[in-house]
Amino acid sequence: MSTDKEDLELEDDLVDDDNDDSAERSVDVAKTNLTKRRIIDNLLDERRLQKQLNDYDYDF
Repeated sequence: MSTDKEDLELEDDLVDDDNDDSAERSVDVAKTNLTKRRIIDNLLDERRLQKQLNDYDYDF
């Protein structure tokens, strides 16, 4: 046993880095899912409008 105080180094940085990466990945996935949903909504809206145009009774 020594009476001198020793400095202990802890490697907590590795745990923090892993958490940051997973958080960034989940944000990227959420953005991708939102983008895909918007594309699908736009396509469905376009299809609905095309159907309305085709069903419209033109009087000439």
